[in-house]
Amino acid sequence: MIAVDWFRISGHANVKAVHRSTLEFTKDNFLTPRGDCILGISSEKAVSDLNQSVKSLIQSGSNVYVVVVVEGAYDIIRAVGSRLLTLSDKNKMIVRKSDFISDSTLAIKANKSAADINRDLVDKLRRGSKGTVYVIASDVALKDEEVLGIVINLNTRG
Repeated sequence: MIAVDWFRISGHANVKAVHRSTLEFTKDNFLTPRGDCILGISSEKAVSDLNQSVKSLIQSGSNVYVVVVVEGAYDIIRAVGSRLLTLSDKNKMIVRKSDFISDSTLAIKANKSAADINRDLVDKLRRGSKGTVYVIASDVALKDEEVLGIVINLNTRG
C-alpha cells in the first residue's frame, strides 16, 4: 500500500540547511539564523495536517520518502515511521537521522539531514523560491525511480 500527501513551502534568506541530524519544515513565516535545520517556512502543513492514510502507514512503521522539489532541483530523503510517532504537532514537521521521537517527528532513521540536501535546491530556497514537499508512505521499499514516478504522476493529473 502507498499513500501520498503534499504541501508547499517558501524559502527564506536565512535558510542554511547545515544541521547534521535533522531537517524541518515550519508553518512559521519567519526564520532566524539559529534555525539551521529548517528548509522551508510558511509550510501549508505540519505533521498533524497530513492525510490519515499517510499517517496510518507512518505509524505502522512503513517506509517514508520525503521529496523536496524547488524550481527543477529535487532531493529524496528516505526514512521510516514508527508506532511511537504521534504526528500531532500543529506547527512543524521534522525528519530525523536518529530514532528520537517528539510530537513534531515525521520520520526517523533518515538517510539525510539538512546538511545533506542538494545544495542547488538549498540555494534556491535561500533566494526565497517556493517549493513543494511530497510525503510518500509505503509498506514496501521503493526505488528512487518509483518515488519520482509517483511525484511525476501527481503533477500530470488533471
